Amino acid sequence: MKTRPHYPFVAIVGQEDMKTGLILAIINPTLSGVLIRGEKGTAKSTAVRGLAEILPSIEVVRDCPFQLAPHEPGSPCDGCARKACIGGNESKKSPETVFRKVAVVELPVGATEDRVVGTLDLEKALKEGEKHFEPGLLACAHRGILYVDEVNLLDDHVVDILLDSAAMGVNTVEREGVSFTHPARFVLVGTMNPEEGELRPQLLDRFGLCVTVNGSRDPHERVEVMERRIAFDENPSQFLEKWADPSLRLAEEIRRAIALYMSVSVPRERLFDIAARCLEAGVDGHRGDIIMLKAAKTLAAFRGRMEVSCEDVEEAARFVLPHRLRRQPLQDVIQDMRGFKEGK
Repeated sequence: MKTRPHYPFVAIVGQEDMKTGLILAIINPTLSGVLIRGEKGTAKSTAVRGLAEILPSIEVVRDCPFQLAPHEPGSPCDGCARKACIGGNESKKSPETVFRKVAVVELPVGATEDRVVGTLDLEKALKEGEKHFEPGLLACAHRGILYVDEVNLLDDHVVDILLDSAAMGVNTVEREGVSFTHPARFVLVGTMNPEEGELRPQLLDRFGLCVTVNGSRDPHERVEVMERRIAFDENPSQFLEKWADPSLRLAEEIRRAIALYMSVSVPRERLFDIAARCLEAGVDGHRGDIIMLKAAKTLAAFRGRMEVSCEDVEEAARFVLPHRLRRQPLQDVIQDMRGFKEGK
């Protein structure tokens, strides 16, 4: 059955911070994901699916439940119960591979820990000495995007697991002395409506980036949103064709930024700028400094620059600091860092 096309990422009206935050997380997965806060109907899920659609296809081992690349380091092949894929622990042949689009795996609000991390068959392990692991959503999300709508309504323990896996790039399941580990490198995107409850500060801090989205208050922009959406719904192929060139340009910019990132240099003065911004904001610990450094480098790579500038540091602060500021009880997350000073 033919699937319905996704609305183009580049055709989304406004929401520039959200789009930039998602692009940065795609370019540099070590940023530990992005949290999108805001009201419903502001194109959060549309942006995630639309961005995934234009990313380059990835090569995966055919029928692999862990979405592995051929000969991927740290692969769980020795403990995998599926021997169908060529190149498993008994074969020296190259595995059969296919190319597919980057997956967007959605995690439902009611997901249990077993559904997220997977399950081990303890009876088989104890009786036969053979591990049998049934992969969970983290295995499906490897090398893709894990999209968690209403992350603030998830059990805190499940959120901890997601954030740990996003930071470490692996998922380890342990039951009664039996353990199984597989790669779990993914871009974590969480969304939430603050009116439905906040995340604990400890969990907020674990998200690398945070953006706030709101519906436009500009009548002209709202009309443009309606016009584009109606045009897409009535003739998707024509609409996609119209936005094909901007989509290709963005995909190429992302590809170049990924290749350029490791070559971007950071003058020591910029490190002091980052430290000063974090101290000024009263940020606890050092995670904010490190993420801000990575975000500034990623921004420079996306803009095609070989060196991080003061502007990159200031822009990175808008994504990295608001959800890390010390706040009084019941105080909302700061939405705009421009002009912020500690105590104001």
